[in-house]
Amino acid sequence: GQVPVESGGGSVQPGGSLRLSCYISEFMYSTKCVGWFRQAPGKGREGVAGLTTTHDMPYYDDFTKDRFTISRDNANTVSLQMNDLKPEDSGTYYCAEVKCGYWPLRPFSNNWGRGTLVTVSS
Repeated sequence: GQVPVESGGGSVQPGGSLRLSCYISEFMYSTKCVGWFRQAPGKGREGVAGLTTTHDMPYYDDFTKDRFTISRDNANTVSLQMNDLKPEDSGTYYCAEVKCGYWPLRPFSNNWGRGTLVTVSS
């Protein structure tokens, strides 16, 4: 299937905000749970937020839960609103279909998009 398409990244100062968007043209799995991941330079990919299909319930990493909000905009788009950004939030952000209810997030496959780059610095 087609890979997700991420957008909305950019360069901001600490304390700034960005809204990332994830477009999935066709879900491979009927559960349609989606997760956002961050990959910092030289590090592995780690989950930061997930969304289940049951009432669109969100769940977050402890470091992001009070600053990030994941939401489903429509049937094919999931957004990540990021506020009060910190330099540690920098990295390339990816989205993917994930297994519902698991933390750390478990992507179904290694079928990743290009990601969108977020840089937080003064």
